[in-house]
Amino acid sequence: MPDIRYVCFSDMHFGAGNSILTNLLDGSIDTDPTKPSPVLIQLVACLRDLIARNEAKVPPSLVLNGDILELALATDNKAAMAFQRFIELIMPENGEPIFDKTIYYIPGNHDHHLWETARETQYAEFISKKKPADVLPEPWHTTRLFNPTLLPPTFMSGIIGMYPRLKQSGVTVTTVYPNFGLLKDGKKCVVFTHGHFSESIYMLMTELMSMFFPKREQPTLIWDIEAENFAWIDFFWSTMGRSGAAGSDVEVIYDKLADKTQIQGLVESFLESVLARRHKHHLFDHLEAEKLASILSLFLKNVAASERGDTGGVLTPEGRAGLQTYVGGPLTLQILLENNQTMPEELTVVFGHTHKPFEEDSHFGSAPYWTSVYNSGGWVVDTPTPAPISGGAAILLDEDLNTASLRMYNQSSNANDYKVSVQAAHHDGSPENPLLHRLSSIIDPSQDPWKTFSETVARMIPIYCKSIQTHINSRAS
Repeated sequence: MPDIRYVCFSDMHFGAGNSILTNLLDGSIDTDPTKPSPVLIQLVACLRDLIARNEAKVPPSLVLNGDILELALATDNKAAMAFQRFIELIMPENGEPIFDKTIYYIPGNHDHHLWETARETQYAEFISKKKPADVLPEPWHTTRLFNPTLLPPTFMSGIIGMYPRLKQSGVTVTTVYPNFGLLKDGKKCVVFTHGHFSESIYMLMTELMSMFFPKREQPTLIWDIEAENFAWIDFFWSTMGRSGAAGSDVEVIYDKLADKTQIQGLVESFLESVLARRHKHHLFDHLEAEKLASILSLFLKNVAASERGDTGGVLTPEGRAGLQTYVGGPLTLQILLENNQTMPEELTVVFGHTHKPFEEDSHFGSAPYWTSVYNSGGWVVDTPTPAPISGGAAILLDEDLNTASLRMYNQSSNANDYKVSVQAAHHDGSPENPLLHRLSSIIDPSQDPWKTFSETVARMIPIYCKSIQTHINSRAS
């Protein structure tokens, strides 16, 4: 019988006020990360029950696939404390840990800064061992896909270091970026990647450089793509939360993007403010201010129209094309470079970022074979009313890299619709998935702990929706 060997989560957004894994104060929109959220407690209870059924009794590895800490819209201390509650539940002081000692962390766009600090620390340690006359190589921007060097993120190591028992037992968090691959017998491959590079807005610098220099050679390797765009991603998407009062203001703006009328209000407020200050500070004339407002409007609408913000389907046509470009381009090149120019016969790609879980088999580019694609969804409420296409899942792998999605929930206005299910990508003629069959046989959504989890999520989603609406209505534009 297949055992669970890897468990993957993404988009937990610990510390964010709209994350159902971050505790809210009773009757308030303020967070209280000193306590675990009700959903987090029940989620870990489900994981513990499921993993305890492994026949080999070997704890699986935990893969955290991006946007685990909310560093864009929350302060570092709140993100850290909310993550602490997760660590305390999965590795309790009095009890068996659920997961293996090595946690794999793949930063996304909202926690990209963890990668920056990790790689800078590694580079500093690297050059400290060199001689003054040595020629120093350029700092690296990615890790290896397969068998990456263990690279502890400084911030996460600090959190683990708060618990002497974990430090003494060898618990480590290692950073891999932006792709982490598992390979079995050279034929079967699973790649975890957060997924932000499937959207053009995260490659803005590459697009701008191509506009300025249309004849330049376009970057094709993930190393070069990250090198061109890391500063932009880090600036806008991963450091706003530490910007003091301005960080809180950005969070309000972010929430307002859920409402198109609020976007227009933000732009009008910006225009009025610029015009009111133009004489005092010798700023722009009326025409220049209107141009700035147009640029701001276009930018905000592009952010709002991201995959996360679109509730019409699991992927927009642009999102699907972007994913195909990334998988068929930079990801395929990295696999070939590290696998003796050979593509595995079976490829599975696991990503998050969009907050919309799904599983399907697809063809990418000119590849004649199927690629299984899994999205792990997210654990945040992005809209003031439930969005049925949004939800959270855990992606599970067994020792043979068979993959299945443990769909924990999809949002709904009807409490009876919240039921845990097990899904897997497939196509006509696809081989049998033994992991899917085993999970389906041992998970009964009508029984605990699954039933209590579903009831808890159904109760909490409306509370977080109300919190979002309160944020949108606050700080009138």
